[in-house]
Amino acid sequence: MLSATPPSILHRFPRGTSFARRMAADTHPSADEAASSSGSDILPYTSGLNGVKLHMDQYLIKWLWISMVSIAVLILASRIIQLCNSHLRRIFSLTASTRQQSYWSFDKTSIWPQFKNNVLYAPLGKKRHNREVKFSEAVNVGTLPSRFHTFLLFLLLGSNIAYCCILDYRQSNKAALLAELRGRSGILATVNMIPLILLAGRNNPAISLLKVSFDTYNLLHRWIGRIVVVEAIVHTIAWGANCVQAKGMGGVGQSIREDPFLQWGLVGTVAMAIILVQSPSVVRHAFYETFLHLHQALAFAAILGVYIHLEIAKLPALPYIRAVVGLWASERLLRLLRLGYLNLSRRHGCTNVVVEALQGEACRVTFNLPRHVTVRPGSHVYAYLPRVSLWMSHPFSVAWTNVDSEPPTGAGTLSPISPTSPSSLEKQMTLSLQKSKEPTSISLVMVARTGMTRKIYDMARASEGGMMQISGYVEGPYAGHDSLKSYGTVVLFAGGAGITHHLVQIRHLIAASQAGTVATRKIVLVWSVRSVEMLSWVRPWMDEILQMEGRRDVLKILLFVTKPRSPRDLVSPSATVKLFPGRCRPPVILDEELPTRVGAAAVSVCGPGAFADEVRAAVRERLHWGSLDFVEEAFTW
Repeated sequence: MLSATPPSILHRFPRGTSFARRMAADTHPSADEAASSSGSDILPYTSGLNGVKLHMDQYLIKWLWISMVSIAVLILASRIIQLCNSHLRRIFSLTASTRQQSYWSFDKTSIWPQFKNNVLYAPLGKKRHNREVKFSEAVNVGTLPSRFHTFLLFLLLGSNIAYCCILDYRQSNKAALLAELRGRSGILATVNMIPLILLAGRNNPAISLLKVSFDTYNLLHRWIGRIVVVEAIVHTIAWGANCVQAKGMGGVGQSIREDPFLQWGLVGTVAMAIILVQSPSVVRHAFYETFLHLHQALAFAAILGVYIHLEIAKLPALPYIRAVVGLWASERLLRLLRLGYLNLSRRHGCTNVVVEALQGEACRVTFNLPRHVTVRPGSHVYAYLPRVSLWMSHPFSVAWTNVDSEPPTGAGTLSPISPTSPSSLEKQMTLSLQKSKEPTSISLVMVARTGMTRKIYDMARASEGGMMQISGYVEGPYAGHDSLKSYGTVVLFAGGAGITHHLVQIRHLIAASQAGTVATRKIVLVWSVRSVEMLSWVRPWMDEILQMEGRRDVLKILLFVTKPRSPRDLVSPSATVKLFPGRCRPPVILDEELPTRVGAAAVSVCGPGAFADEVRAAVRERLHWGSLDFVEEAFTW
């Protein structure tokens, strides 16, 4: 006797369908029925901590922290050794003659020069590092990391990939494996947001502690950000795969509409995904100011979304996102406090800005601050010009300042005229102290390119006399970390507006050399420009340097004009200031200057990427000559 046909089959097919076809349908159920039958097994793994291996997560996070802290400690230890060596060299050289400084002219081991040549100063390939990779004038894909940077990035990427892949593959339940991946990738993304925010902060204490360049921090920030975004996307996909299997696409949409926990998690992931899409160098360079506006808004949305997502469910990653929120909020607060302190004064009011259009499509921008601020050599600031760019800031090297780079010390601040009485001595010292504490003015040179710099140049050029006054603020100064005062010989290369990074440094070294507080006995400034008009950018400051006492004994200036209008424009004013037509050739300069070096030598460069790469290559080829260090100032975005 045949069993009765199940009612479910009778309802699924219209009258007239054959019995065999109905039985086949019962043997092979529809996709919806299959999902429903397996959904009860998968559903527990779509939410909560089911399938998540918390113990393994915490163990791997511990090793992630150990690896990051270990790298930081190694860098700190190497920096301490370098600083101690520099300090001893400087102290010894203060009273040493040129001949006595020769002790520091050579490295005491061959290991350190080889490490600098093959790792620390080496580009990823043969030569290209900061020269931008361009497919066309409009398509800029950015720069290549150095060999040392590549090693750090390999460790970061490799460790995070490994931590995500260390799963319990022995379990037969695929849903449980996806749940474990969901938990692992989610907590790793949250933990990695801590160094991500630290590296984005201008007031990051690790910057002054490790003395790592802005360029390096920015590079690491970008790549850790990409790691966070990819892990967040993996987290979302792992959840979605289980949820689709358990509920179907319709059920997934309904869950998102009804559950704030999922909604805020999606907000965080979508914000991060948009950041990833607009972060490639091609997009950043083509729409830089738009990128900055969106980046900050999306970063805030991502942090907010992740925080509420974790707070609703009280997940184990909640302490990490709280740390992220605390770091982000405190850094923003410090920026506001620093801005307020620097630009507002009860006695002198607020900062005013004078903009002067210059030849060669550039403008000189001077921020007259209401208070005294010490600006150290190699510093940079962030300029806020609300009239031009409402609330965005842009970094610029400090080209000049009206105050000394270091607080005045000793009798060098007193008048050379001897006081006639104790009261006159007291008055003289008081006047000197008041002068040293006068309000600071900070001058920048902005070359007109696109966005803010083009707007402000056009506004100044259209103003009467090519000059205007506007409101503005400055944040900083953020000091350079590569002090040159322990080197007997300093060779400074500048390309175009890169001269702004060296001027305060030169003034400080000349004055300190005369006072006997630095080891420097020889300074060579090499500046390459396209036209003679570009020399006017820094003419008043250069004139002041040329009039300094003892300048001729210390400073030599070599100016290269690649496109002079006529030979008459290239008349060398003196034996220590020479003008040359054509391109600067760094190897030739170093071959002429390094054989007559005094003590240890440092070569610093600030300028276009291709020019900086030429200087880097020339230095690497001559590291075996003796104690030679390379310093590059770059603002790569």
